[in-house]
Amino acid sequence: MARVTEDQILAALKAVEDPDKGQDIVSLGMVSGLVVKDGNVGFAIEVDPQRGPELEPLRQAAEKAVDTVPGVLSVTAVLTAHRPGAQGQQPAPQAPQPRAQAPAGAPQARPAQNTQKTLVPGIKSIIAVASGKGGVGKSTTAINLALALKASGLTVGILDADIYGPSLPRMMGISGRPTTDDGKILKPLERFGVKCMSIGFLVPEDTPTIWRGPMVMSALEQMLRDVLWGELDVLVVDMPPGTGDAQLTMSQRVPLAGAVIVSTPQDIALLDARKGLNMFRKVDVPVLGIIENMSYFLCPSCGERSDIFGHGGARDEAERIGVDFLGEVPLHMDIRETSDAGNPIVVSAPDSAHSVAYKAIAEKVWSKIGSGDTGSRAAPNIVFN
Repeated sequence: MARVTEDQILAALKAVEDPDKGQDIVSLGMVSGLVVKDGNVGFAIEVDPQRGPELEPLRQAAEKAVDTVPGVLSVTAVLTAHRPGAQGQQPAPQAPQPRAQAPAGAPQARPAQNTQKTLVPGIKSIIAVASGKGGVGKSTTAINLALALKASGLTVGILDADIYGPSLPRMMGISGRPTTDDGKILKPLERFGVKCMSIGFLVPEDTPTIWRGPMVMSALEQMLRDVLWGELDVLVVDMPPGTGDAQLTMSQRVPLAGAVIVSTPQDIALLDARKGLNMFRKVDVPVLGIIENMSYFLCPSCGERSDIFGHGGARDEAERIGVDFLGEVPLHMDIRETSDAGNPIVVSAPDSAHSVAYKAIAEKVWSKIGSGDTGSRAAPNIVFN
């Protein structure tokens, strides 16, 4: 297969003209964020946000132009707007831009009805696994939770929503790339019977994703809308840490059945976890509960238990703020080693105490979302007074 270069892609895009300006989108400087990996191509088209709704044909034309380049297997183009002045001050309609936190006393965000269609109608329930800060083992928890749900007989997918630091490819041991039959809809990769999608499949592992917020939000939407997820009982979304663009996009555009918060026991982690929890509450997403990760450490040599980060902090916090405590998972080398090796512990050692802990958490989560039609909950919008 011929190697596809950025120059070839840009040459193809020079055949696509802005209908109002009469020049090609490359000469106009509208193409940004171009990524080419093993025949898979992704890029953004920067437009005036006021023209966004009418330029969908332009986006489609750009994808078709690139699809004609020999060796191209898939094309993903997104419309985005973030430039000041001529490019407009407001974000593109398809990728709402979060506002900075209002000062004390200012009107707060409130949920409102959103009439937009669900991006993923074939999925019964979508849950977000989130944390207020990085380094608490959120991705490890999300992946083992997804595999535990699969082990219970459900059809499961997992979406790696961390555009800047995707970890799903390595943790699930996937080195391939998505394929497409029509150049528009990607087929998710599958491992251990779970459908998987991550920007990490399209970008080299050591290459940073240098994208602004609107591009991130558009990419997330397309990984939901333009992926052949099929019929799933549950889609687990591994959220990036914090309370930024990705969290707002998922809360606004997707009918989340609920959010699971992951924290370690110490006070500083719980403080950030509380912020993440409160964010989901403000955008009307049910919080299913809190998981205490790295809850304690058992010495593999002597069996002595050490509470390295303290113990029970997440349980106490859950009780204090009125949400369920879903369970605790210890700090253990087996969990880390199996995740690094792309063979998570729930599948590599399904009868281990750690796997049993993940399966118990999965059972509690499913008991909350599996009894009702939570997948049809209307996605909330965020309105500022």
